[in-house]
Amino acid sequence: MKLTDLIGSLASGAFVGCFIGLLVAVLISFQYRPQNISFSGVDMVNLFFGSIVAGWAFSLSGMIYEREDLALPLQVIFQMFIGLGTLFLIAVYLKWMPVDMGIGPVITWIIIACVFAAVFWCGFYIYDYLLARDINKKITEK
Repeated sequence: MKLTDLIGSLASGAFVGCFIGLLVAVLISFQYRPQNISFSGVDMVNLFFGSIVAGWAFSLSGMIYEREDLALPLQVIFQMFIGLGTLFLIAVYLKWMPVDMGIGPVITWIIIACVFAAVFWCGFYIYDYLLARDINKKITEK
């Protein structure tokens, strides 16, 4: 692993983490009507740094895909365990997860987080698959 790969992974993890964090904040504000909700400065700072750390967890654990000796399902389980585990710890610490409202909202939060993770994982998988297909096509043409 080169230093440039690590820096690229950290940068993309931070960008994707911030995008997802802001997307969730916007979706929450639309759910309750934007004029009825406000986020404090502390909320925004917590969203920013929490999203970056969660993005780093997903992107750095994604380096497991460089290990060709592990089956894809094991790689996915590893990445999701690290990424979602870190996200859940951040969510409890920053009070993003409604643990004081009972088990129902917590389960709903976990399901939504898993759906977001699965959707973004599939998006990156399809992107990488198509990129590899195009590269292989160019190699066989030469």
